[in-house]
Amino acid sequence: MTRRLSIRVRGAVQGVGFRPFVYRLAHRHGLSGWVANDGEGVLIEVEGSATLVNIFRVALLGEPPPLAHIDAVEATEMAPVGDTGFVIAPSIGGRATTMITPDSAVCPDCLAELFDPTDRRWRYPFVNCTNCGPRYTITRRLPYDRPQTSMATFELCPACRAEYEDPGDRRFHAEPNACPVCGPRLDEPVEWILARIRAGDIVALKGLGGFHLVCDATNETAVAELRRRKDREEKPFAVMVANLASAATLAGIAPADGELLASPARPIVLVPARAATPLAASVAPGLDAVGLMLPYTPIHYLIFHEAAGRPAGTSWLDEAQPLALVMTSANPGGEPLVTRDDEARRRLAGIADHVVGHDREIVIRADDSVLGRAAGGPLFVRRARGYVPVPIRLARELPPVLALGGHLKATVCVGRGREAFLSQHVGDMDTSETVRFFEETVAHLLSILDVEPVAVAHDLHPDFFSTRHAETFGLPTVAVQHHHAHVAALAAEYAIDGPLLGLALDGYGYGAGGAAWGGEMLLAEGYDYRRLGHLRELAQPGGDRAAREPWRMAAAALHALGRGDEIARRFAGEPHAGALAGLLDRGIAAPPTSSGGRLFDAACGLLGVCPTASYEGQAPMLLEALVETPTILADGWRIENGVLDLLPLLDSLVGLDPQAGADRFHGTLIAALADWTEAAARAQGHDRVALTGGCFLNRVLADGLAAELRRREIEPLLPRRAPPGDGGIALGQALVAGRRALVGALD
Repeated sequence: MTRRLSIRVRGAVQGVGFRPFVYRLAHRHGLSGWVANDGEGVLIEVEGSATLVNIFRVALLGEPPPLAHIDAVEATEMAPVGDTGFVIAPSIGGRATTMITPDSAVCPDCLAELFDPTDRRWRYPFVNCTNCGPRYTITRRLPYDRPQTSMATFELCPACRAEYEDPGDRRFHAEPNACPVCGPRLDEPVEWILARIRAGDIVALKGLGGFHLVCDATNETAVAELRRRKDREEKPFAVMVANLASAATLAGIAPADGELLASPARPIVLVPARAATPLAASVAPGLDAVGLMLPYTPIHYLIFHEAAGRPAGTSWLDEAQPLALVMTSANPGGEPLVTRDDEARRRLAGIADHVVGHDREIVIRADDSVLGRAAGGPLFVRRARGYVPVPIRLARELPPVLALGGHLKATVCVGRGREAFLSQHVGDMDTSETVRFFEETVAHLLSILDVEPVAVAHDLHPDFFSTRHAETFGLPTVAVQHHHAHVAALAAEYAIDGPLLGLALDGYGYGAGGAAWGGEMLLAEGYDYRRLGHLRELAQPGGDRAAREPWRMAAAALHALGRGDEIARRFAGEPHAGALAGLLDRGIAAPPTSSGGRLFDAACGLLGVCPTASYEGQAPMLLEALVETPTILADGWRIENGVLDLLPLLDSLVGLDPQAGADRFHGTLIAALADWTEAAARAQGHDRVALTGGCFLNRVLADGLAAELRRREIEPLLPRRAPPGDGGIALGQALVAGRRALVGALD
């Protein structure tokens, strides 16, 4: 019996070799019909014997290309038409409901060509195929075809054209396909780049999502000079090494860390640094972890290949290589990543000694993603290249919305049906350059997804740029409380449609009546929430300044303990210490805060760990690095009417050795949070809790609290697909706004 089916495939199925895969599959089984890209994904019509058509359907799901991700396959019976042969048809226009895949590291097949002296792409800096290379960062719009990308200006030579048009070739419709004859070109030879790095220079090098600033990671003079020029006092730099064998010489690489490092996304992974290391001391001062990454572009690989003496083949990639490169985002003064060659020469003047660009345009900038590991899984510090724009699938279909995130570590999110698309990291909204990047990101994401939102979500804070920007769309706006958004992001990620208990610990969020929140026990229900409890408030002397000067929070703790007369003596080196006790007595310029981040700062200040921070989160990171074995102070906390009071713990830290204090603070905090969470869970009848907020980037805290909650038969949910910090709140905002729109509760 002859059967004909129309098959709709949804998901990440464009730009991943899906059409040639379908073509080969149909030819293998002697089926007729066609396959094409369109605005919703891939559309197939296939005809043949009923048995072979059924086998085709099974293989479609079981053998997809490596970069493909199928969300749904929908089949409709059709009347047979009696056609012969199977073809790949031209793309069909229409409203886009599919997605483009993320940029992907060079695949093994392309590496084999890159290092084969007999291959026509030997040492070609832009080698790629259907299974690897740039995607999101070169795509202007869907469907994903070469004319819609920044490769449109490069006309394929006859050899590349033959590959591109051959359904049996792995470069069939590989849109970035190119070779030395017809493709993009690097401004300078790789040997020149390596020579400049070895000479101690700083090179601005164009990559997939923007420029990197590159120098020799073992050269203390070069690394220190990069810090001076970039005005980046102590914030750690990422380091690129050739392979996992090289990484193992610098850090302890667990199997799960190795899987992350070598994944096609090629993120920066935070791993435990070895005590004896050739890395310059200025790479990650005072920390016990280092951010490592592996090469992901052909240009990166070629630098390591040059350093290894240009060996033929790929076996050298299994051996440890001594070259280690600082590879940090090229962005002056907290501005967005530089992407254009002319922009690099202008904005990086005085930072980079040399600028090396190329003539393939970067359509949308994307920083390197950064991940750590905690509580048995990955944890995003920054989600960007390699992961964006993979959507997060929601519990139910919701109306289309746009969410604009917050002020720090900003991202945006577009909700479309059952999918939420979280943008790449944008940054802190403190400069006009970042604001422009933010606006570009919103426009690009809406365009590439072809979404017309019915509402715009934003943070509750009235003065954030994102809040004001929400009004410019002329659509209903939804203000979402900061910590509610944190918990809702977990509900989105875990496809939870009912109530969710959440513990949110971070630095700051605008709370009810403008209060400074940051240590919250919430119950998220539908599109609303209830505040069940919070950390005991401490004064925040100097307001936001206390977040940069932990000694101020230590002074506030002493004052709350009735030990205000000790402030001037203990912090005699601080010019304002003498006046602070009086200001605290009078409640002047010291708003109360329930912040978990400021609690960490108070502990750091009391222990003499980083009285003044040079970057956000430095003090808690240094405190975490001191932990050896967490200990618990009996009676170190009190819980009353939902308020967790840790003043007894802070009192005990005064005068304690920093290492012992770090152990006590972390161990006692974990025990106290476990008691607090268990009490809330039992009272509400819940057996799971969302653990979210930037404080959970602390691995000791995340590991310890998750383990303790499991012991008490409460399931901890940690963010795995979005950052626990402010980079994830747009996702939660989108869920809340989508839920409001679903029930017609928009203003």
